[in-house]
Amino acid sequence: MDVSIIIINYNTYQLTRNCISSVIQYTSGVNYEIVLVDNASIEPEPVTFEALFPGIKVIRSTENVGFAKGNNLGISDAKGKYILLLNSDTVLKENSVKITYDYLEANPKVGVLSARLIFPDGKHQSVAQRFPSIRYQLIELFRIQKLMSKKLSEQLLLGAFFNNSRSVKADWVWGAYFMLPRDILSKLPAHKLDDTYFMYAEDMQWCKDIRKLGYEVHFYAGTEVIHFMGGSSGAKQNLMQKNNDLFLKRNYSFLHRSMIKILTKIITQ
Repeated sequence: MDVSIIIINYNTYQLTRNCISSVIQYTSGVNYEIVLVDNASIEPEPVTFEALFPGIKVIRSTENVGFAKGNNLGISDAKGKYILLLNSDTVLKENSVKITYDYLEANPKVGVLSARLIFPDGKHQSVAQRFPSIRYQLIELFRIQKLMSKKLSEQLLLGAFFNNSRSVKADWVWGAYFMLPRDILSKLPAHKLDDTYFMYAEDMQWCKDIRKLGYEVHFYAGTEVIHFMGGSSGAKQNLMQKNNDLFLKRNYSFLHRSMIKILTKIITQ
């Protein structure tokens, strides 16, 4: 098996159905399997997906364990040389699985690969990111990027400053389209992706852990995937902030994370 595609479903029936349909429609030239993890959805019954897509594997969780643990459940039953974590609110529009598979085959130093994610209207999403740092916060605070060439500021800062038109090395990438070699998992703590985070910031931690092993994280602009990213609710924002704080606590010294928080507060005021 070349690629195992892990999709998490939690009460997103139509989105998940569209996602799976697009994978089947556009993926060719690579041996793949789809592993659907149902996180104790209320509706519909997981058997509905099995009836619609007889070739997929369905794993039923008795509780909603969140995004990170749900993906680890799927990975535990996956057979592929590469693992693709694919959000249920994505839709393929071309043979992205084969394209990114070929990229990883040709670049063994890459431990994480993401594709170009776009909104349905074609606008890009800020997939390639930098880890929080005092250096980048100071650059943004004093608008130092305005003194740089556009190419240099994009390369240095990424995130919202980067137009996603070319492939780059990043510190971390979003987990919505997240491909990695399976054998990396055996080198990680507990031999799995970190699932401390219920949802949000887990992708940042995964990239941090994989980079510590000496691998690179790449954003690949050579293929596009539609990502129906919804608006933020208050509860979502609170959870994101909580997990971002947890990431800082786990990976930075007290002084370092305190300075980052202070600078962030000044920038966002």
